Amino acid sequence: CIPSLFFFTSWKGVAGCCAKTTTAPLDRVKILLQAHNHHYEHLGVFSTLCAVPKKEGYLGLYKGNGAMMIRIFPYGAIQFMAFDQYKKVVIQKQLGISGHVHRLMAGSMAGITAVICTYPLDMVRVRLAFQVKGEHKYMGIIHAFKMIYTKEGGFSGFYRGLMPTVVGMAPYAGFSFFTFGTLKSIGLAQAPNLLGRPSLDNPDVFVLKTHVNLLCGGIAGAIAQTISYPLDVTRRRMQLGAVLPDSEKCLTMVQTLKYVYQQHGIRRGLYRGLSLNYIRCIPSQAVAFTTYELMKQFLHLN
Repeated sequence: CIPSLFFFTSWKGVAGCCAKTTTAPLDRVKILLQAHNHHYEHLGVFSTLCAVPKKEGYLGLYKGNGAMMIRIFPYGAIQFMAFDQYKKVVIQKQLGISGHVHRLMAGSMAGITAVICTYPLDMVRVRLAFQVKGEHKYMGIIHAFKMIYTKEGGFSGFYRGLMPTVVGMAPYAGFSFFTFGTLKSIGLAQAPNLLGRPSLDNPDVFVLKTHVNLLCGGIAGAIAQTISYPLDVTRRRMQLGAVLPDSEKCLTMVQTLKYVYQQHGIRRGLYRGLSLNYIRCIPSQAVAFTTYELMKQFLHLN
């Protein structure tokens, strides 16, 4: 029924909020490094983590976190709900493909759906997170929305960088759900007594133990991030738009990829901040998937 579905998807949104809150400082530093903010471009990952509190105070590590919380709640809810619905549709079509491919297809479509629905909030969050103390262009979330709308082409201004986002989201979300589902299936099939336990809501169904869930979720996030990271760098640069001095060279996805590669290379360009992203995405995905599995048991959906 609709109330139970709303309650379930709300808890999935809570899972996303919990996961993102734990890694918000890492996320802000990643944005600063990806777009080569001139205050921190000469620093590495850990030196930037130390430099931000010194320059902007400890709250500087959470700049843009308010917009991220507003975004991640509907994003997490939409993504997980869409994954369940897309998976049912793909299975019902009887395409003659394995369950692993079902998860890959459903995960990709769910990620794209969630991104499109919440993209303006992500745009605002990135603009706020890239600002450095003393150089504020946006005074808050509402002000950022107004400025982007009035000065960057109206509603279309909120969707700058959508193409690399969608292209990158397909492998990210797809491989994330695919890897987690595959590891879960293999673990329960090969060592159910060692890695699994009876579900709280249905003793006939085995689920992974919590620490195994965390491990599988972390591995899934790490693999997905590695595959899609260059497109994430491209997205951030395009989202920042006029905030960057070289924005006219990053108008399209292909232009941005070429420019970043030519100017900074692979390690310090297309994959700048990847080590930080591992630290960021592993606990984030681990918490998200584990909370998702626990909520399924709590709501008797196994």
